Amino acid sequence: MIQINNITKSFGSLQVLKGISLHINKGEVVSIVGPSGAGKTTLLQIIGTLDRPDGGQVVIDGINTTRLSTDKLSDFRNQHLGFVFQFHQLLPEFTAIENIMIPAFIAGRSRSEARRRAEELLDFMGLADRATHKPAELSGGEKQRVAVARALVNNPEVILADEPSGSLDSKNKEELHRLFFDLRDKFGQTFVIVTHDEGLAQITDRTIHLRDGQIEDDPTPNPS
Repeated sequence: MIQINNITKSFGSLQVLKGISLHINKGEVVSIVGPSGAGKTTLLQIIGTLDRPDGGQVVIDGINTTRLSTDKLSDFRNQHLGFVFQFHQLLPEFTAIENIMIPAFIAGRSRSEARRRAEELLDFMGLADRATHKPAELSGGEKQRVAVARALVNNPEVILADEPSGSLDSKNKEELHRLFFDLRDKFGQTFVIVTHDEGLAQITDRTIHLRDGQIEDDPTPNPS
């Protein structure tokens, strides 16, 4: 599903990634852990095509994203990838269901199709009764679940999450972590999660340890 080959990245004289190679199977829930400054977020942004590497390749579902033009990269990102961040980044002037529908509109889907998919996701998240509420009227856990639904609205193959439970209390963290596995089981997505949360890292299918821009430990499975 995801093949990363010898990725390097520098910012000025600082080399952040030093030849990262990694394979992630379809349907895996993988966590990336390591100390601050290890290069975790930079690696996630490169996998997510939000940044380009200085060298190496990122191949997702057979497509070499490092060779795509800017326009094609934008289309690929919208259609194949979903993003969940530490802070929900919902637009405050829109309701929960409207926030979820936005990526579907960008993908060119009709309003009725986008709404139908958003309603399906809200129901799965247990938030059907919160559809018309704006972010200010939602709890922290509800806002993050709406953000997850937004990431899923275009049926992406891969969900990339950067400290997704970092701003939540213990109860909401546990609920969000369980949700990732429920979503994988229902929709079949591959999850790549950058986290400092040891509880989350321990329950993922595989934990990849990064230190000083290199993979320190990776119990790599056989590619499939």
